[in-house]
Amino acid sequence: MASTAAPHTTFPARDSTRVSPSSTSRHGLLEAGRNCGSIHHADRFALLIDGSAYFAILREALLRAQRTVFIVGWDIDSRMRLTPQGAPDAFPEPLGEFLQSLSLMRRRLRIYILAWDFAMIYAFEREWLPVYQTGWHSRRGIVFRQDGAHPRGASHHQKLVVIDDRLAFVGGLDLTRSRWDTPAHMPDDGLRRDANGVPYGPFHDVEAMFDGDAAAAIGALARERWQRSCGKPLAVRAHRAVDHDSDPWPPSAHVELRDVMLGISLTEPPYGSRSAVQHIRALTADLIAAARRNVYIENQYFTAAVVREALCRRLIQDNGPDIATVVPRMQSGWLQEATMGVLRARLHQALVDADRHGRFRMYCPHVDGLGDSCVNVHSKIMIIDDEVLSIGSANLNNRSMVLDTECNITIDANGDARVSEAIARWRNRLLAEHLDVEEAEVIRALEADGRLNTAIDALRRADGRSLRQFTPVITADLDKLVPVNAWLDPEQPIAPDAFMREFVPEERSKSLTVRFLGLGGIVLVLVVMAVLWRFTSFGEHLNLAELARIIRRADALPFAPVILLSAYVAAAIVSVPITFLIAATGLVFGAWPGIGYALGGTLLSAIATYGIGWLLGGDAVRRLAGARANKLSERIGQRGIVTVVILRLLPIAPFTVVNLVAGASHIRLRDYMIGSVIGMVPGIVLTVTFAHQLLEAIRHPDVGSVAMMSAIGVALVGISVILQRWLGRRK
Repeated sequence: MASTAAPHTTFPARDSTRVSPSSTSRHGLLEAGRNCGSIHHADRFALLIDGSAYFAILREALLRAQRTVFIVGWDIDSRMRLTPQGAPDAFPEPLGEFLQSLSLMRRRLRIYILAWDFAMIYAFEREWLPVYQTGWHSRRGIVFRQDGAHPRGASHHQKLVVIDDRLAFVGGLDLTRSRWDTPAHMPDDGLRRDANGVPYGPFHDVEAMFDGDAAAAIGALARERWQRSCGKPLAVRAHRAVDHDSDPWPPSAHVELRDVMLGISLTEPPYGSRSAVQHIRALTADLIAAARRNVYIENQYFTAAVVREALCRRLIQDNGPDIATVVPRMQSGWLQEATMGVLRARLHQALVDADRHGRFRMYCPHVDGLGDSCVNVHSKIMIIDDEVLSIGSANLNNRSMVLDTECNITIDANGDARVSEAIARWRNRLLAEHLDVEEAEVIRALEADGRLNTAIDALRRADGRSLRQFTPVITADLDKLVPVNAWLDPEQPIAPDAFMREFVPEERSKSLTVRFLGLGGIVLVLVVMAVLWRFTSFGEHLNLAELARIIRRADALPFAPVILLSAYVAAAIVSVPITFLIAATGLVFGAWPGIGYALGGTLLSAIATYGIGWLLGGDAVRRLAGARANKLSERIGQRGIVTVVILRLLPIAPFTVVNLVAGASHIRLRDYMIGSVIGMVPGIVLTVTFAHQLLEAIRHPDVGSVAMMSAIGVALVGISVILQRWLGRRK
């Protein structure tokens, strides 16, 4: 396989073109206040392609930290290894243990870690309860917080590391699971495994490293985000205490560009008293409009309205640029494939329709031996001609333009030939990696006529590793299912009330009707099945009566009630669904004493988890249950008994979460228990009775047992109708 590693070249600064080290309000395409927040000078700059390069250099840089380290990200996992091939130093390999050892060795060093207080949809992709993982424990040196200072539906998506306010890393790589990979992207690389030893597919991303005033500006951004999320500023100022005779630049990292101006562009949604910031949206439109010959894009997503509008305008022009986009063939997981994949396919079709001159291509990297998998292109980079490089955390989707917090940095050559040379070199290195050719071949292909897609087509191979032209395809049914103005990728910030109406509709009665009608229908189906088991050959083959007798023998075990009540408490602590426990109680103990046991176990587990919430306090519970638990806490505090009754009747929030939040809210235990009893008794009675009658119908399917089960089904349907009318009048 051809080498894709670029020669590391130090570009000497030329006195005749040296820019002022002070910040400025305008530099080429960059305009502070419109498409960037500020423009600052960097003494040195390097582009780190793929996780193997970034993580190894980051570890080396962290070892040189003196006073402060800020790690800000969408996700951070204490178990990930920066160098899975083995650490070249004496420190532990897992990130959390490495940082802990570093902080213990350097008593004056403070490490601040800020990760997004994530939505529960990502719970299975993340480290469980990261704030309590031993990897972050330190008596003094490490402070870990979760960032919930954003509107509902938004996420904190910036990926920053700043060391002593003198060295900064900005790009698309989080310090989390399944990010490490080499430029080879081998299909069977044994080092590519997560903390649990599970292999993952090839992963491509890019990170920028720089120092100087630009790094100090990223440090200020990290401090501001910390204060906004945690409510208090940090007193430690690294630049006043570090040894300035020491060099923060890692020795193994070659300087690829010296003496350059960087624009720092942000996306921030409106939150509290702060207005929206949409630098990246404006910058994206400006970059595409400024292109003369070529637009090279690598991005995880490709759905943004501003991208569609800007690219369509260029594609219909007679003298427009070539546009080459490199994306992952598949989105990550079925949910994203069925949502963001649909939106990407629509945008692709819009661009194809506008492409009068055949200048638009979408490519995906291909590596033999991956089967149904693909190279996960996670990078967020755009290169315009040989003049402008923009890299950061922002995807080309609407969320990154208006809703999530993002940070990109941009270099504009602004007529400086040495900067243009560096930008061209980085683009060629990326193309060489994907096409599996030498950089010299990319340069020769581009020199033929200067057109990007012509050069790529000349270098692409039909077999082996290469770039493949890609046309995303969706089925008609899936296309109809995903709305045009999908909330999954909104084109404007979502108002909290609108977001709640979308996911918790005002017409709650409709969803409850569906829920109870479905449950009632299941009950009636089970009645029919019980009859079939008794009067047909099903009973002989399945022999469920014997299974029922085995279940009933469990109530004869010694201390069965004590075991049951203890199981309720233990199950509640680990968030086992309470309905499952109640139904199991009905199966084992019957209607009576099953109802008593279920009610006693439910209330005992509610008291236990309420006590845990009371002991932990609001801050800890917020970290456990998420920042959105604050709203639940407010409602419980304002209308304690009524809110608890509603939360018990309607499955709006998990049983354990309600208990923890109630305890942390310090609602009076009396009110909490009254609301729990009123709210839980109807469900317990129906569930236990149904479970008991189901067992009796299997064992002795007479007219009475079948009629009782049918009555329960009718009762559930009736409850749905009553709730619909009552909630309709309330509305």
